[in-house]
Amino acid sequence: MDEKISIKAIDQFAIQVANQLAEGFFSKKTTITGSEIVQLCEVKQVNFFIIHDLLRVWKKEIEKLKSPYFDYSAKAVTDVLHQFQVTLSNHIAIGKADFLPLLKHSVSQSLFLILNPYDFYSELLDSKGEPLLLKDLEDRVKYIKINKAPLEALVARLKQSGTEVVKGKEAFALLDQILEEVNFAPEEIEPHLAVFGKIVPVDVGRFYEQKQVTQPVTETKPTVEVKPIEQKPAASHVQSPYVPETKTTLADNLAKQKITKLKETLTINQKFMFTKILFHGDFEIFTDAIDKLDRFDNLAQAMRFIDDAYPDWDRESEEYEEFLEILQNRFS
Repeated sequence: MDEKISIKAIDQFAIQVANQLAEGFFSKKTTITGSEIVQLCEVKQVNFFIIHDLLRVWKKEIEKLKSPYFDYSAKAVTDVLHQFQVTLSNHIAIGKADFLPLLKHSVSQSLFLILNPYDFYSELLDSKGEPLLLKDLEDRVKYIKINKAPLEALVARLKQSGTEVVKGKEAFALLDQILEEVNFAPEEIEPHLAVFGKIVPVDVGRFYEQKQVTQPVTETKPTVEVKPIEQKPAASHVQSPYVPETKTTLADNLAKQKITKLKETLTINQKFMFTKILFHGDFEIFTDAIDKLDRFDNLAQAMRFIDDAYPDWDRESEEYEEFLEILQNRFS
């Protein structure tokens, strides 16, 4: 599908799944333990995300242990705290009311990772301007079991280079290289959704924002004299009926400088967006298309290729408009 992911629909479905799982478990017990969390959902990714969230809560609580009188950073103290964490993890006991928000968030994140791995990566590496610690990234990746290969490669690359702290943009750039090297293609969504379907019936279409079709409205207007509008020369790619609207986009800002290669100009976010919306989530097909477009001599050749190879593209979508503007600037 080429529609955008609907976060609202994902969250609504996550609530349904969480309620069903919680009702089934807490109808027999009042609290859930760590070993029971690991076995709770057949979609194991849900269970792993819950455990990770619990560890994150633990870390936040430990960070509060600061004192002008005691050195909590001393090795003997940190060793004891680590052993305390291990002991505490074996004594998890969470009631239904406190567990439901954790469960709902984990189901939502699992669906997001399944349906939209590129944006999941973007959010994971978005450090909001703060340094991204390799240790924290490595801890998070340990609990990711679906579409994990690019992130594992990223961690391995950072460890190999001896990097302990990295900026989000630098991590994005490195992940970009890795995606191109391995020609990553997301896992098929159907097997994962089928497992969710055992809990709550799944209609995959509900997870995508549907385009609104506006019906023409007939109304009577007073007769006025209409002056002829000066027509602009038609573009050389006569096969495409598309005429871009005049609006400010990222491509407009790029127009100030000559683009020599699309491959060298597109940001990782653009690559994720174009891959997801225009190339059906297949990064290998996207990369191959960009390489071909970069070999053409002019815009007419590029547009003929697009019209022939991708007749199913939505010529009115924002993603197509942005892609076309960047392409036009490439050959300007």
